[in-house]
Amino acid sequence: MLFRNVIRTCIYEIRKCSLHQKSAVQVASEKCDIESIRNIGILAHIDAGKTTTTERMLYYSGTIEQMGEVHEGSTVTDFMDQERQRGITICSAAVTFSWKNHRFNLIDTPGHIDFTMGVEQTLGVLDGVVVVLDGSAGVEAQTLTVWRQADRYFLPRIVYVNKMDRPDADFQMCLKSMESRLDAVTFPVHMPFKDKNGLAGLIDVITLEKVIFDKKARGRTVTKTQLVDDENSELLEEAIEQRRYLTDKLSGVDDELANTIIEQDSLDKVPPQALVDSLYRATVSRKGVPVLLGSSYKNIGVQSLMDGVILYLPTPNQNQLAKLYRSFGKHLSARVFKIIHDKQKGRITFFRVYTGSLSKNQKIYNVQRDKTEMSAKLYAAYADDYEEISEVGAGNIAALTGLKYTVTGDLLTNSSSVASGVKKQVTTSGSLCPGDVEKLFSIGTSVPDPVFFCSIEPPSLTYVAPLESALQELEIEDPSLRVNYDSENDQIILGGMGELHIDIIKERVRREYKIDVELGELQIAYKETIVNPVKDMYVAQHEIANSKHEVSMTFSVVPDYKGKDQLILDHGKDCASNIAAIQQKYMLAIKKGVTTAFSSGPKLSCPIVNTAAKLHLFQVKSGTSESIVSAAVTQCLRQLMKKSGSILLEPIMNVEVVTLEEKSAGVLGDLSKRRGEIKTIDVRGRNKIISCLVPLSELLGYSTQLRIMTSGHSTFAMEFSHYQQMNSLAEQDAIKRITGF
Repeated sequence: MLFRNVIRTCIYEIRKCSLHQKSAVQVASEKCDIESIRNIGILAHIDAGKTTTTERMLYYSGTIEQMGEVHEGSTVTDFMDQERQRGITICSAAVTFSWKNHRFNLIDTPGHIDFTMGVEQTLGVLDGVVVVLDGSAGVEAQTLTVWRQADRYFLPRIVYVNKMDRPDADFQMCLKSMESRLDAVTFPVHMPFKDKNGLAGLIDVITLEKVIFDKKARGRTVTKTQLVDDENSELLEEAIEQRRYLTDKLSGVDDELANTIIEQDSLDKVPPQALVDSLYRATVSRKGVPVLLGSSYKNIGVQSLMDGVILYLPTPNQNQLAKLYRSFGKHLSARVFKIIHDKQKGRITFFRVYTGSLSKNQKIYNVQRDKTEMSAKLYAAYADDYEEISEVGAGNIAALTGLKYTVTGDLLTNSSSVASGVKKQVTTSGSLCPGDVEKLFSIGTSVPDPVFFCSIEPPSLTYVAPLESALQELEIEDPSLRVNYDSENDQIILGGMGELHIDIIKERVRREYKIDVELGELQIAYKETIVNPVKDMYVAQHEIANSKHEVSMTFSVVPDYKGKDQLILDHGKDCASNIAAIQQKYMLAIKKGVTTAFSSGPKLSCPIVNTAAKLHLFQVKSGTSESIVSAAVTQCLRQLMKKSGSILLEPIMNVEVVTLEEKSAGVLGDLSKRRGEIKTIDVRGRNKIISCLVPLSELLGYSTQLRIMTSGHSTFAMEFSHYQQMNSLAEQDAIKRITGF
């Protein structure tokens, strides 16, 4: 029997933090082999314990002397006033620290769905992620969202089952929920170990060790003891059985381990290092997910989690997206993932370096903007604290000041000649497929459409210009925020991802920019689509300053269109020659006119979607201005849309409600009244988990109503699903609510 007669006790105690505390600048300035770097993100459903886990990592690494708590508003990464007051993460925060001679560049991300853009922005520059689960809840609604986001960026991940100290925590339930809801292959490397006081530590299935975290020492003293027969034979047998299960499961996805098992002719004789190596290969190739456990708040398991990051998550060189940047060779290639505005330092640009290096006061070429900018100071980031460094190398994350035009998703390099050379090289050599070339040289972050909007009013006309400036800065920081000017009503309109999102923007304007703004009534971001195809000719004639402008065109509007480009050109035999003769300047003017026309529908002035404008014939008098052409195209299409008629589309949300079983009947009845479509009802302990689709318009104020209805014993989460046609009654109600008649 493996380790039967071996008794080994290892006591690992972190020295007092004051003796080895390293600042972010010390860690970032030290020379570090790229193999020793881990760029990781922490992802989870709201309240699963991301920020608490991050705080413990900083404490045990010696970066901070005292642990902060989310409920006390004293954590490092939740530094905004709104975050500390509400106990949630709103903005992603980057911290750099050292653990066992490895450099961790860690990003704590938001958990609330309204700030999912903060997750999206960071995933493109990470090499792996830690997904945190609540041990009593398993996979929750937002877990599904962040898991899918990580899938889009091909990110390897490990799962940390947190809050295992809770009486209702269930490790096996969490594993089953991952397999059923995430379709994940799980490799549990830990088992919970409990004593009479509850969770005391964990069992390392790979080494068959009992790992105990001293509560009196706040988890800083970790005792590892080999499991033996005469102490607890049942526990040892269970651990050995779990080890066999893990070994057998791993061999199904890793041929190298399977060969080792065949050579040893036993599942029990596989050495621990062989299992660790196999887990690493399976994780990096995304064939499965190592699952660890602990309780961050109770200071149990966090050091083992950090060890897991080193053992199982990839280095910067092994990032699947890193191959896109190798064409830059020794030249700089860096991707921007976040921008903030600091009162003293101005605009701060966060970026990840893939190849080459970047120094302070260096000239940088922005590929997307086609602009050369002069950078200023270079910083190692530590949440809201910044320490100056002179250079940052490949594989690292840092922050930079001085860039005026760069926005989130932009690619930075040394010069335009470098960018042109690389683009030509990868295009002609065929080293990358066309999709990869587009991914490399186009903007990297997809921005979701807002689902809510409202007006924002300054206290007086004196504050109009400062408010516009403030909103411009916030829009740069948060691409999911949309700021538009409604000239008809002389109002500034905010578009956002949810009620909380817009409320946070209002609070930030008040606190950070000292403008006492008021918000108008929250409105749903409806969309419109046309019903019938219509074709017609339109002629526009204008005389401006003795100059005649004349344009004639034939357009049709096409319903139920699924393509991306809303302008279609008719290349049929009767139209091809006419279309081919259109000058480039007029084609650009036509496209502008189409965009303007489809920005406002005939029914409620909502954006037009799933519709295309097809151009059949176009004639223009020489000297006609492009603005006349654009205006004529817009007028023509608006007339066609009026003839066609339009219908409203409303945003539909994926909703997950967790409620006590005895309260579930009332919740289901209420959801039915809200036009909810029930998808599944699952049972978790005494709770029922109701998954359904509900129109967003029916969810305004739902959190308050749910609390009242269930006496505070229910929670819910929602995320955008799709747009759907409204029935006639719901459409009439929406029109009456918006227009008043």
